[in-house]
Amino acid sequence: MATRKSTARPADFATVFSQLEGNVERMIRGKADRIRLALVCLVAGGHLLIEDVPGVGKTLLAKAIARSIGCTWRRIQFTPDLLPTDVTGVRVFDQEHRDFEFRPGAIFANVVLADEVNRASPKTQSALLEAMEERQVTVDGETHPLTEPFLVIATQNPIEQEGTYPLPAAQLDRFLMRISVGYPDAEAELEVLATHGAGVAIDEVEPVADARTIVAMINAAHRVHVADPLRNYIVEVVGATRKTPDLQLGASPRASLALLRATRSLAAAEGRDYATPDDVKTLAPVVLAHRMIAAPEAEMSGRTVEDVLSDAMSRVPIPVRS
Repeated sequence: MATRKSTARPADFATVFSQLEGNVERMIRGKADRIRLALVCLVAGGHLLIEDVPGVGKTLLAKAIARSIGCTWRRIQFTPDLLPTDVTGVRVFDQEHRDFEFRPGAIFANVVLADEVNRASPKTQSALLEAMEERQVTVDGETHPLTEPFLVIATQNPIEQEGTYPLPAAQLDRFLMRISVGYPDAEAELEVLATHGAGVAIDEVEPVADARTIVAMINAAHRVHVADPLRNYIVEVVGATRKTPDLQLGASPRASLALLRATRSLAAAEGRDYATPDDVKTLAPVVLAHRMIAAPEAEMSGRTVEDVLSDAMSRVPIPVRS
């Protein structure tokens, strides 16, 4: 199938991206860096995992992104009794037409919030896999494509683990990024009280782009130039995670591809048609860390995966422009 092309220039890309950031920041105060990462994930054509405590704006972030791009959005509350068909859809018999018809599940939207994804059974969690990776669902042998753009924002609470089913490595690897929102500082929280306390609703957020524009941006990001030395740098960074004894599981080749996609998108967001080592260094922690597992010895010494990744990256030579 031919790829749809865009004539968008880096400056045009950066202008729309900046407008999206400003629009989302109207609802999410004091988290410009997290908003930027979430939008980079969107224009990289990936999916986002937010791991954080309740009440810090995970759902609001998903809604604000959906409103800003003028797209449909659905929320799926993952619970132990949620069925795979609740996610993907089901074929039911139509008495009037004497035939089976497909009724789409909640996954059929441009932005899907999978809230507390680790509370559903592994069978239901796996229903997300085909949709996230293949951008389609198959029900009773019939394939149904999902509309573009398609972004899954999944959340999980790292504190309350009773009655949860941890996401397997194969499913974690489907997420382009994992981020945390974190608590706002005092100044930002005062703005939250002034804004939301005054009754400013998410419905007041007007779109600054549409689905067609976002698809064009995704295609434009693919054309950002990544020089051979920078490609080698990405491969060496990912390779370093496989060699360190402090990691039980290093990053996969899919991680290399994810880091390349995210790097291109961040460069385009900053108005450049080329990527730099700083782009890779900025994105590596959120793109790679959730794909790796620390060795027991590292955990016992109190070192996190992020600590190990930082050490591994410090040993990889940074390419310099000749």
